[in-house]
Amino acid sequence: MERGTVRADGPFYTLELRPNCSLTVHGALVFFGSLCLVSFGIAGLFAALGFWPVLPFAGLEMLVLGWALALTLRQRHVLERIEISHAEVVVEARSLRRRERIVFPRHWAKVTLRVSHTALHPSRLFIESQGRVFEVGRFLVEEERRALAARLQQLIGNMNSSPPLGDTELVAAG
Repeated sequence: MERGTVRADGPFYTLELRPNCSLTVHGALVFFGSLCLVSFGIAGLFAALGFWPVLPFAGLEMLVLGWALALTLRQRHVLERIEISHAEVVVEARSLRRRERIVFPRHWAKVTLRVSHTALHPSRLFIESQGRVFEVGRFLVEEERRALAARLQQLIGNMNSSPPLGDTELVAAG
């Protein structure tokens, strides 16, 4: 999500990045509960017929599934916010256990998209200045990362050349 506003010190842009987490806690509980019911129902039927070793494997399957769902639901708390003003670029990254904030002078900031040498690894997007580097958009797919790199390049510019943040650019994009 991108927002452009005008403040007393000039135009100000905010880009918020969040991973795509369409699964809600309620949906995960319904999904997990229904699979537990089916899995333990079938395992119980086989245990009643004398095949009791099926029960521990059904329990192990549901344990692994519960762990995977919990891992997926943790992604709901991930947020990266990039604030761009005339003077500075502020990058804030938050997750369930971590909170980071770094400020770059906009005039000296540089956007770098490092392409991987193999097709198996995604590219990596960095904002860097004065020896400090911060990776943004780790959870984005390749097309989204490239679009974000182009938009950040538009707003931040190259090192030592900051494009103006004029009123004509205040149209919010997707």
